[in-house]
Amino acid sequence: MTQSISADLRAAIAVFLATFLLPAMSLAASEQEAWEALREGRAVLILRHALAPGTGDPPGFELGDCSTQRDLNERGRDQARFWKPFLAHRGIDQARVFSSRWCRATHTAEEMGLGEVTAMPSLDSFFQNRGDRQKQTRQTIVNVNALGAGSPIVLVSHQVNITALSGIYPASNEGVILALPLSEDPKVLARVSPEP
Repeated sequence: MTQSISADLRAAIAVFLATFLLPAMSLAASEQEAWEALREGRAVLILRHALAPGTGDPPGFELGDCSTQRDLNERGRDQARFWKPFLAHRGIDQARVFSSRWCRATHTAEEMGLGEVTAMPSLDSFFQNRGDRQKQTRQTIVNVNALGAGSPIVLVSHQVNITALSGIYPASNEGVILALPLSEDPKVLARVSPEP
């Protein structure tokens, strides 16, 4: 009977390890590799802007006028600010930061505090037919691949853009680390977020 319990216990432990522990350890290792790739310039981080309540753009939207757009609320600003310590903990203190020209994306990029923010129009939202999904996705790929070596690359964009590029549907303030060079079917290395 003791041998039977022991065999059953061993089987239960093996199932637990295979089901829960080993995949979690593998995920942790692959996420570490993703951060290393980002630090070394072999990957890019693209993230959805922080919380900006609502959906789409309000009537009367004007690109150069933040008062006509959805923008970050205070929680969204706090979310964006938390990227700096989150990235610093992973060895990234500065980055080349590119953003959609929409205020909610630009303000997310600025609040991150990682360096100068440069507009990249291909990251602009094409939700509500404000752009061209295929053309902008291809242009983002070309733009990023042309950046060359240097500090880590961070892109701040919108759900529709990230989904079109990666197939991932990110939450507000969630990022995706993609292997470089980008392609129309990029390798997703990790999904990341500074949310606790």
